[in-house]
Amino acid sequence: MQIVIIGTGNTATVLGKQLKMAGHFIVQVYGRNPEAAARLAGELQAAYCSGWTNITQQAELYIIALSDQALTGGEVQLQLKNQLLVHTAGSVAMEVLKNNSSVYGVFYPLQTLKKGIEPVPAIPVLIDGSSADARASLLSLAKTITQTVSIANDAERMKYHLCAVMTNNFSNYLYILAENYCQKNGLNFSNLLPLIDETANRLHHFSPRMVQTGPAIRKDIGTIEQHSNILDSDPELKKIYQFFTESMLRFPW
Repeated sequence: MQIVIIGTGNTATVLGKQLKMAGHFIVQVYGRNPEAAARLAGELQAAYCSGWTNITQQAELYIIALSDQALTGGEVQLQLKNQLLVHTAGSVAMEVLKNNSSVYGVFYPLQTLKKGIEPVPAIPVLIDGSSADARASLLSLAKTITQTVSIANDAERMKYHLCAVMTNNFSNYLYILAENYCQKNGLNFSNLLPLIDETANRLHHFSPRMVQTGPAIRKDIGTIEQHSNILDSDPELKKIYQFFTESMLRFPW
């Protein structure tokens, strides 16, 4: 397909490169910052522009990889006729594009994407479209860059996005807190990496419920109290520890 990429951030960069590698032609890159647009366009062997009125009207697909705020705040000034226009957000309704083109949809990569990270991880893609033809086109496109493609409506994508925040953002924040605690106490955070890796690997074979371990699931109140006492010097971390522990103690294992 002939594709225009709108955006120059992590999602635009990774998707642009993956689509190019799959044999698609990136016609143009749009970016508010001309230097960023030129840089990504150079990597994708495409033209570039920094004005909405300069975006070509000759492509088959337009992928908007901008922030949720840009999508919902009226920043998108593109006006198409019957070309397929999609955004890449998990928590923004498809209908946000209905005034920009008669054919629109969503191409949501359910993955944390970072430009410059190699190899690129597997990218499950959730798609939806304003018509059966739009959905069929996006399914075909997605299958050229991933083996995991699903149709998901607005409500389903929002729930996937919520789960992504819990499993990725929340868990990584806990890693940050653990790393800070290690640094304050002269411990080596890297000693925890094999444990983190093993737990993540087990999730490929078992339900998370089956791999849960720790003092809370064992009802080991003595160890829990010791941990809590140690954290007296870090009230914020202690509150988080107690919240998770109390939740696990109530959970119907």
